[in-house]
Amino acid sequence: QDDNQGSTDGEGTKYTVGICQLVQHEALDAATQGFIDALNEALPGQVEFQNKNASGDSANCSTIVNGFVSDGVDLIMANATGALTAAAAATSDIPILGTSITAYGVALDIDDFNGTVGGNISGTSDLADLEAQANMITEWFPEAKKVGLLFCSAEPNSRYQIGEVAKCLSDKGIETKEFAFTDTNDVASVTQSAADYSDVVYVPTDNTAASNTEAIANVLVPAGVPAICGEEGICKGCGVATLSISYYDLGVTYR
Repeated sequence: QDDNQGSTDGEGTKYTVGICQLVQHEALDAATQGFIDALNEALPGQVEFQNKNASGDSANCSTIVNGFVSDGVDLIMANATGALTAAAAATSDIPILGTSITAYGVALDIDDFNGTVGGNISGTSDLADLEAQANMITEWFPEAKKVGLLFCSAEPNSRYQIGEVAKCLSDKGIETKEFAFTDTNDVASVTQSAADYSDVVYVPTDNTAASNTEAIANVLVPAGVPAICGEEGICKGCGVATLSISYYDLGVTYR
């Protein structure tokens, strides 16, 4: 999916920015729009955007960013982990900005990550306060004894989040169990297993979950199992509460 925005009219140097967004859903869409709006405000009429969506396929991310490299874009904005890893593999010369990345060290497999990637990669993180999210579970549902951790096994940043939340809940004496779907095809069946086990379900900032909130809600709501979610878009679709950031502001942060 292509969506070219921006202009090459006006005064000043002209720039071409390639945007690779892993998948279309509310949070990532907002981050992309915030980024576009901020650059258009900072450099009116000077930026042409090549805005491409990988439709949830990491292989498509590689094709997209390799196209950006061939086109000689001035900057690549990689929206979500799959886009970032593809961009990092494609070029060490063109500047890369990541967004909607929970943990750069996890995403790029950097040992002893100190908060700076270095080289041609920088960006912003959507990591929320995971301890506070865990606290929400016990505050909203003090009688809960079992929490199902629902996420996509193909997303390393999701696994990082559920690992941290599990530690926090364990310290409170709450039992947790992981329920991992591999892609959209088994979201419903895995969610059913989570619903059968859980008093409450926790869903982190997970792109596959964000794209399948209706399927998750279709299981959890009839089962009467509430979900605490990692971000607002997922919460709107299948949850009852979240402690989240503004993804639009995350995109604007580049200004």
